[in-house]
Amino acid sequence: MSPDAQAPRPQQAASTFPCRSCGAQVRYLPGTMSLKCPYCGAEQAVPQSGAAGGGDGSIDEHDYEEWLSSPTKPTGLTGPHVVACPRCAATVSTADQSLACPFCSAPIVVAVDPAEQIVPEGIVPFTLSNTQATEAMRRWTGSRWFAPNGLKKVTTAERINGTYVPHWTYDAQTQTHYTGMRGDHYYTTESYTDSEGRRQTRTVQHTRWWPASGTVSRGFDDVLVIGSTRLAPEEVSKLEPWTLAGAQPFQAAFLSGYTTLRYDVEPEAGLGVAKDRMRGVIDGDVRADIGGDVQQVHDMDTRYWGLTFKLMLLPVWVAGYLYAGRTYTVYINAHDGHVVGERPYSVPKIVAAVIAGLLLLAALAFGYQRSQQGDTPGYAPTPAPASAPATTVRPGPVEPGRTSVGVPGEPATTYWTR
Repeated sequence: MSPDAQAPRPQQAASTFPCRSCGAQVRYLPGTMSLKCPYCGAEQAVPQSGAAGGGDGSIDEHDYEEWLSSPTKPTGLTGPHVVACPRCAATVSTADQSLACPFCSAPIVVAVDPAEQIVPEGIVPFTLSNTQATEAMRRWTGSRWFAPNGLKKVTTAERINGTYVPHWTYDAQTQTHYTGMRGDHYYTTESYTDSEGRRQTRTVQHTRWWPASGTVSRGFDDVLVIGSTRLAPEEVSKLEPWTLAGAQPFQAAFLSGYTTLRYDVEPEAGLGVAKDRMRGVIDGDVRADIGGDVQQVHDMDTRYWGLTFKLMLLPVWVAGYLYAGRTYTVYINAHDGHVVGERPYSVPKIVAAVIAGLLLLAALAFGYQRSQQGDTPGYAPTPAPASAPATTVRPGPVEPGRTSVGVPGEPATTYWTR
């Protein structure tokens, strides 16, 4: 990308959401349909669709082929924008769609130009508050296996930031013609000589292979692909599955008080990732259609039609906690509380677990060896040394209530029992 493309663009308009009581900028209150003033505590409803900063009140799909053939289609992140803070009037250069003013901390929501970027169709608002996200992080750090004992004492986040992460969703109908092989198992019994020279028998599995071909169909709905590379996509992807049933039509008011990343993954690139995910599902359909015990898939030719897509904003709390002088980052699904991220490991605990595992395997192997020796035909324990004659029971009648035992050649000793 050229340096000119990275230069700040002309000043953008900012959506404002003033408090009706004191005039300060209100922020979205997680888990509600309200905005709350951080100063006077007053609450007001999120503006209805079509109001200032709102959408059209619906979550619509875009026809992919129509968008692709458009001569002037919007593109992704092409450089920072300049926006004025609605509270202190300071100008801020940012690549985000919403953020906190670095001078007065007031929430700034940048208006999206549809000619420049695809406008989000829907949004999953924050459900977890800052406090609830911190508690989810505390439970997560306290439940890690092979973690240092001190990690359970981590109860607060050194930093925590609510961020909306852009995601593409794709819908498609597919039909796939495949060729492959079907394998059916059958079994035979064969004889062999073991390491001790004994003749044994065993059951052997074989597979008969047959050519297979056919056609499978599958429809896909809302295949999610992360639309930003700025926030550890490999970690954020672990927060799936997302529940999109509670999504709301896009309203800029939901962004107030949070950071919102602009997408930098174009729809074409996102579709490639989506098709890879679809292919994995189709492969399972093909194997089920082939049947048998095992399958080989040689070729899959998939036709796609009815392709649609849309841009969604999904909520993530990005938190950092300090342990042993190092900061670890975790990501929290702000809709259901699922946590992923970095954590320390305890080397002594790992070493102890490895040693315990090796000792267990050794004990199992020793027990198996002894059981095999006990089952060997003709095997007998080593007889006692001649210098220690065994005590035997003296044959013959014994009165009830007493037992007569002794050593051969010597008088028997009688024990009374009650």
